[in-house]
Amino acid sequence: MVNGGEATRRAGGLAKEFREFLLKQNVVALAAGVVIGAAIGKVVAGIVEFVVMPIVGLVLPGQNEWRQLKLEIGGGNAIGYGEVLGRLLEFGIIALVVFLVLKAFVRAPPPATPAPTKACPQCLETIPAAARRCRACTSEV
Repeated sequence: MVNGGEATRRAGGLAKEFREFLLKQNVVALAAGVVIGAAIGKVVAGIVEFVVMPIVGLVLPGQNEWRQLKLEIGGGNAIGYGEVLGRLLEFGIIALVVFLVLKAFVRAPPPATPAPTKACPQCLETIPAAARRCRACTSEV
């Protein structure tokens, strides 16, 4: 049987180990990314559903009636190609909106400038400018 003090130490050790796992494995950052991604997904879906698709409905004939288009194949069965085309159109629009949102908010980092280098006077090997000894021939520079 485990006494109260030892059980408390084990629980504290387990809590510490769990906290270290969360921080080491970046689980918290991953969870935050999932939550933010879900929120952005709702925003993008709203933009597509309430802004873009009504405009598309004006351009396409019969507003949303084209989604009901089917190819009858007999026996009461039909291929609903209108709905498939609609979903493909929505996918393309959502991908475009996600691209534009990300392009607006995510800036590419500036290109990294290479570290300054110089040539070793003995062997002409390229070495960092701050080096005092050549890594190839070990001569002092």
